[in-house]
Amino acid sequence: MSLSGFDAVILAGGRSSRLNGEPKALLRYNSQSLLRRTLNSVRGARRIAVVGPHELRVELDAFIDAEPGTTVVLTREDPPFSGPAAGIGAAVKVLREGSANDDGGAAFRAPLTLILACDMPALGTLPQLLLDAAERNPAVQLVLPVDADGRTQPLASCIDSAALDAAVAGYGPDGLAGMPVRKLLERMELLKLPLASTATADVDTWDDAQRFGIAPPAP
Repeated sequence: MSLSGFDAVILAGGRSSRLNGEPKALLRYNSQSLLRRTLNSVRGARRIAVVGPHELRVELDAFIDAEPGTTVVLTREDPPFSGPAAGIGAAVKVLREGSANDDGGAAFRAPLTLILACDMPALGTLPQLLLDAAERNPAVQLVLPVDADGRTQPLASCIDSAALDAAVAGYGPDGLAGMPVRKLLERMELLKLPLASTATADVDTWDDAQRFGIAPPAP
């Protein structure tokens, strides 16, 4: 699957309660925000939907300036802080609307959708690995990474777009609030992709941030 054959959802709207409310997306790693690093990892997407607060707009505009022609939309789960499944639902909505607008009214989504939380500093080539696995296994609807300790990470996955859209639609506009993402994806034909444990390591606390050498946002 070429890099033009996917849409991307980046989840960046949590409370960051264990980081004293400091937005994870704006924490800096190797001089870049975590959001910008995640955006860079999916720069070949047809469309990118970022789910998060309006404070992220500056980072998105800087990315768009550096990647002319890239379609990036900022949206938010309704109500705010109602969980990542609701965020995925909001992203699917704007991706479908954008597809219809771009194609003269005929809704057309990229065949695959990458779903990524914005707080994985060691993401590296994981998006491409997920896309490659999906291409090699066309009957699979969900490619889910599993680390060396056997933990899966649905917020770093590649999903058949039609299956994702149908799953979101099945719960209606209000059914995703507070729902575990695993429940949203549970009926999909699954492929587990073994990975190094660090690839999906996320930043939930300041101890996590310190391990990665992550700095607070620039003033």
